[in-house]
Amino acid sequence: MSKTYHQIQQEIERLQREAERLRQEEVAGVIARIKEAIQVYGLTAADLGLGGAGLRKQHAGNGTSATRVKYRDEAGNTWSGRGPRPQWLRDALAAGRSLDEFAVQRAAGKAARRAAGRNASKAAKPALRSRGVKYRDENGNSWTGMGPKPRWLKEAVAAGKTLEDFAA
Repeated sequence: MSKTYHQIQQEIERLQREAERLRQEEVAGVIARIKEAIQVYGLTAADLGLGGAGLRKQHAGNGTSATRVKYRDEAGNTWSGRGPRPQWLRDALAAGRSLDEFAVQRAAGKAARRAAGRNASKAAKPALRSRGVKYRDENGNSWTGMGPKPRWLKEAVAAGKTLEDFAA
């Protein structure tokens, strides 16, 4: 039995919805990996060549940062913590996010390295780098708990696992 024009159109719409859902899942995974890399390496929008937001002011001649970035969002917007809160931060706080989610962790990382001392073993250094990872699977996939859940975690939870099974 052949399908009618209307049935084929409905099937096309269903397949397009499914394709868009799959695309959004893939994009969410890519975004999660990008956010993790941005957080781990402390990248700014300027570092990524996005210009404008996140550009650091430089002292003339010595190359040190004139303003310390204390808060950063996923889009690369930054705030030094001085002066009025920028609109991007006010919007995020109004949406229920906390200020701690945007805190840049540089000071904590430096303090931990100082505490470890100059003669720290090489085995301790990877632990400092992986502090932000809260969930990890046996294949080496990881997630900081920030942003949408990555695909590998969604699939594992759908298969019956719990977040506690992946706690790092």
